Amino acid sequence: MIRSDVFLRKLFDTAVAAASPENCMQKWLPMRPDGRVVIVGAGKAAASMALELEKHWAEPLEGVVIVPYGHSADCKSIEIIEAAHPVPDDAGLAAARTVLERVTDLSASDTVVCLLSGGGSALLSLPASGVTLAEKQALTSQLLRSGAAIHEINCVRKKLSAIKGGKLAAACAPAAVITLLISDVPGNDASIVASGPTIADTTTPADALGILKRFDIEISDAVRAAIETSEVVKIVDADVRILATSDDAMLASAASAEDQNVTPYVLGDLNADATQLAEEHSELAIQIAAGFGPITAPCVILSGGETTVNVRGDGRGGRNGEYALALAIALNGHASISAIACDTDGIDGTGDNAGSLVSPDTLARAAASNVNANEMKDNNDSYNFFAAINDLVFTGPTLTNVNDFRAIHISE
Repeated sequence: MIRSDVFLRKLFDTAVAAASPENCMQKWLPMRPDGRVVIVGAGKAAASMALELEKHWAEPLEGVVIVPYGHSADCKSIEIIEAAHPVPDDAGLAAARTVLERVTDLSASDTVVCLLSGGGSALLSLPASGVTLAEKQALTSQLLRSGAAIHEINCVRKKLSAIKGGKLAAACAPAAVITLLISDVPGNDASIVASGPTIADTTTPADALGILKRFDIEISDAVRAAIETSEVVKIVDADVRILATSDDAMLASAASAEDQNVTPYVLGDLNADATQLAEEHSELAIQIAAGFGPITAPCVILSGGETTVNVRGDGRGGRNGEYALALAIALNGHASISAIACDTDGIDGTGDNAGSLVSPDTLARAAASNVNANEMKDNNDSYNFFAAINDLVFTGPTLTNVNDFRAIHISE
């Protein structure tokens, strides 16, 4: 009989591999343009994308990309700068200035290649005129804790940036711009990935102010003025190529499940409150286990996308841990159901783990260690809950990012 934990971990590893630049980049990479080529970019996969570019394109190449601490790669010609994520720091501020400097004073015969992936918004942290880095840091922290979706957070970020929302592409003119991106957003809207530094901005100042009002986030007069007067950049003739998405990861893991005689049921990208989604998924899994679902066991329910968490406690954990703990509570030790919930970038929230595993004895083992699942959930302390029963999943930075991966295994 197949071991659920081994099976689920294999599905996750397969999903990550499908979205790695090593496996997805060459298919979409154009021929090297003639003339001077300048590489810029930001995100959790930016360094590994730069490395693949160096493997396939002839020298000379030059440029700089920004990655979170610990996400570097051994590039020869392209400079890698590390900075903080998800809340920007001074290193990111200086690095964003460097990116802009590298694309100024270019000619029409030059080409800029922009490498983007999830995490790029925090790393390209060059505030708009009149806004300080401290104000952006405080606002980013509030948005991350509010339960706002990524497209809402990035809408605000664009309005407070001197580089996002197409402003980087405007700085590159008259050079040609090619954007290569790995998508971490539901629906794969290229203007949302890393807040679209080379993509036309379709949002308005009113959109950003409405988001801040809806989540009851107070802003200074300077921040309000920057939003109200933010430049909207419209870009034509953009060459944008999406290298990998959550769908690629899920399809690869679905094929792996079939190879192991387990029927996949793919729900696609989902964007909802982590607890609410976990409760809905537990109901579906229990129905399937009872023989009343849309498929029969043995099977696995697969989903991606990005959940949200409205942080109320002071515990430690990310959205995948929040989902996994809520799922464990809702399943209440069901004997036939196990699950994994992880972020494909290898980092769940601000922790050092990718996510967590759920098994039929999760709650029982926690209780035996005097760990109360409901209390830990109320305190948003999923990390310490799963750490207590050795069910955290560790991968380290995967150097890619197509967002969350969730799999629920229903055995016979």
